[in-house]
Amino acid sequence: MPTPPRPAASAPAAAEPATPPASAPIVLTRRRINLIFSALVAGMLVSSLDQTIVSTAMPTIVGDLGGVSHMAWVTTAYLLASTLVMPIYGKFGDLWGRRTLFLVAIGLFTAASVGAALATDFAAFVLWRGVQGLGGGGMMILAQAIIADVVPARERGKYMGPLGAIFGLSAIAGPLLGGFFTDHESLGWQWAFWINVPIGVAAMAIAWFALSLPRKHSTARLDYAGVVALSTTTASLIFFTDLGGREGWTAAPTLALMALFAVAAVIFVLVELRAEEPIIPMGLFRNRTFVVATALGAAVGLGMFSAVAFLPTFLQMASGTSAADSGLLMLPMMAGLFITVIGSGILTTRTGRYKAFPIVGVVVVAAAMAWMTTLSGATPVWVVGVQLFVMGLGLGLIMQIVVLVAQNAVPARDLGTATATNNYFREVGATLGVAVFGTIFTNRLAEGLGGALAANAEEAAAAGITSPDTLVPTLVHAASEPLRSAIVGAYADALAPVFGYLLPAFAIALVLALLLEEIPLSDVAGMVARGEAVYDEAVLPAAGTPTTGARTGDGGPAVVLPAQPAAERSREGEAQKTV
Repeated sequence: MPTPPRPAASAPAAAEPATPPASAPIVLTRRRINLIFSALVAGMLVSSLDQTIVSTAMPTIVGDLGGVSHMAWVTTAYLLASTLVMPIYGKFGDLWGRRTLFLVAIGLFTAASVGAALATDFAAFVLWRGVQGLGGGGMMILAQAIIADVVPARERGKYMGPLGAIFGLSAIAGPLLGGFFTDHESLGWQWAFWINVPIGVAAMAIAWFALSLPRKHSTARLDYAGVVALSTTTASLIFFTDLGGREGWTAAPTLALMALFAVAAVIFVLVELRAEEPIIPMGLFRNRTFVVATALGAAVGLGMFSAVAFLPTFLQMASGTSAADSGLLMLPMMAGLFITVIGSGILTTRTGRYKAFPIVGVVVVAAAMAWMTTLSGATPVWVVGVQLFVMGLGLGLIMQIVVLVAQNAVPARDLGTATATNNYFREVGATLGVAVFGTIFTNRLAEGLGGALAANAEEAAAAGITSPDTLVPTLVHAASEPLRSAIVGAYADALAPVFGYLLPAFAIALVLALLLEEIPLSDVAGMVARGEAVYDEAVLPAAGTPTTGARTGDGGPAVVLPAQPAAERSREGEAQKTV
């Protein structure tokens, strides 16, 4: 596939001035880029491992802590907290630099892991999961923004492979470790969190010595009002969906939360229009490519996280597998994701084209979702594996491409803000999906389990099952018939239809993928475009044109590229549709 032509040079528009660097420009040598990337990989490993290790341990955790009816909050608390702080990390990183924020995020996450491991009741556990989200959200956003700072969009595709490998490794190791800890009484589910501590300390050490980035000194007034308004808007929306599913959508508390959400959203927009440095600049939403890519990420996030969050629970309870076995059954999904995230990254780097990948990805994931509506307790394990493999193939074509497109569509000075905003709306979609469809699942499950236990009261008493909230897989497996079959049927009947409810989200995602414009990818990294760094000759992208030579004390010969090509190129590309 030929590389799309670059727009013809035109008279320089009123380019937005680059933020002056606080110190002498950093020389981007190959060694420096590799060191920075190693620090990002360490941070991403910590965050991604935690999200997967909890999945297989969740049924035992909520059973031990008495929270089966509120199971969705284990995932929702993390997603809600990480969503709230994403725009804050993104904006503060643009203003002050990203190194210190990245270290703070790792520290928060590691400390919260200790708190979750020591939790003795469900409320405390959910609280610490929220604190983990405050750190995890920062690591995710800052890692993506830092990559854009040091690697041009045109070259960034080949870095998707190692990051995809980290997600694949975490998604494989996480469920296996979670199942191993849960199945061994001498360890217990608490080790799913204790294991984060040494990994977090190691990631902190690597980042401390390897993450060499410029520090900035912004004198802009902080957008405190925007932070409060955004937090209120997001929290009220999530609580509205959760309460609506439990208490009814027309109940007075539900309607009050809906009203609070509407008022807070209006206030947030008004505040951002007047802020000196808004947390989410409203100007981003005048950029069509950015808006379409962000909406696509939100639609996919809604369906993807909803499906993955409760699948291990289904496999343990409905299919009768152990925690460790349910972790093994997630391997096919990661294998599929690994194949396509690496393949799409390599092809994007070679050709400069990306539009076809999210279109095909959405279709493939939707097909997998439709197939998974047929799941039941009698579904063979190999069929579940194939379904998950197909889902992984689709997700690998979408996840990294959407972020790359959003970053490429904005000026270099807004890289962190744009990355955070794109991820924020994806996480809003994910949190809404988990809250809404998790509520549907748990309500159906509570009703089904209540009926199963009432109809088999003697068998339940003999098995030590006193209520649905204290149900754990070991009790289900030890229960006699017909109680065990009734419980398995309740789980199957509760979850399988939820996959069908997610299909409209993927229909919307397909329309958005078709509307996505394919503009040329920038060949200049963010820090170079802002005048904060210069390229060493050995790592100068082939598409870049050196303008001046310089000799520095850190890396030898270096070349300085134009200060604002990324911003100009994205604006020119926005005006020209390249399909």
